[in-house]
Amino acid sequence: MNRKDLAEMSWKATLLMLAAVISVNVGHTIAAAVQGTKRSPALIDAAVRTYAERQAPDYKAGRAVEDVWKPAATPKGGVSWKVLEATGETTRTDAKGFIVSKPKFTPQVKALAGKRITVAGWMMPLSAGRTQKHFVLLGYPPGCPFHFHAAPNQFIEVYADTAFPTSETRVFTVSGVLELTGYDESGIFYRLRQARPR
Repeated sequence: MNRKDLAEMSWKATLLMLAAVISVNVGHTIAAAVQGTKRSPALIDAAVRTYAERQAPDYKAGRAVEDVWKPAATPKGGVSWKVLEATGETTRTDAKGFIVSKPKFTPQVKALAGKRITVAGWMMPLSAGRTQKHFVLLGYPPGCPFHFHAAPNQFIEVYADTAFPTSETRVFTVSGVLELTGYDESGIFYRLRQARPR
């Protein structure tokens, strides 16, 4: 076997690997669309709808929201990040030069204190392992460059009674008892206790 044959085999192997990756992600949709172009526009429309539905948020399946500009959508009967983000903060510089803050909770947020609420977001694990009972729930996708350093009103510290599977890419819907914190200038405004997946 000469060099030319080896180069051609390498090129073909690369194409096969790329095709395998594509087929895993969107193969069924692409196949449906291609077949649709040979048959009828109705099949193309159905394929597009199917693809859109597969990309839409699905809190039971834990599908991630693709739009990094928006917080996780509010689950049915849940609390929105818009409500939680309305909490203001009073900041000061401590003796070591660090900026510390205390929360200024809105009446709407204060009314939720001690109540079981439901909220959706992305997990930031706090330990290695296949499951998490203590983690941070982020309002925005962890890869969002505009929310890389989340403000205290954009995340919740979660203490779960029921372990969650570890995943930083899916949207979790979490139910728990809301605790308002941060008066100690810890930088944590919200905690969920007795949390569980919903």
